[in-house]
Amino acid sequence: RELKLRNYDPEDEELKKRKVPQAKPASVEDKVKDQLEAAKPEPIIEEVDLANLAPRKPDWDLKRDVAKKLEKLEKRTQRAIAELIRERLKGQEEELAAAVGSAKQEGSDSD
Repeated sequence: RELKLRNYDPEDEELKKRKVPQAKPASVEDKVKDQLEAAKPEPIIEEVDLANLAPRKPDWDLKRDVAKKLEKLEKRTQRAIAELIRERLKGQEEELAAAVGSAKQEGSDSD
């Protein structure tokens, strides 16, 4: 280990070489400027959003909790509606095909 002399002022030349130079105090001005800039207040909001100030409805948490279930239910409802429409269209096509078939039969009887 090397000997470092900080507070002791030796008389010996060999020991004077090991003396640590005096430390200079750090500048506080930069730190104070930074703190003053950080302490400046932010500009006050001129426009007030009334939607944020209005109290929430008492059932907002219930709606939030049910929202995911409602999304699933909405998807299922849309699928069911689409399926019913397809069935009706198939029924109409069959009725139309039957009507066209009967019309051909009636037309062929007269020949």
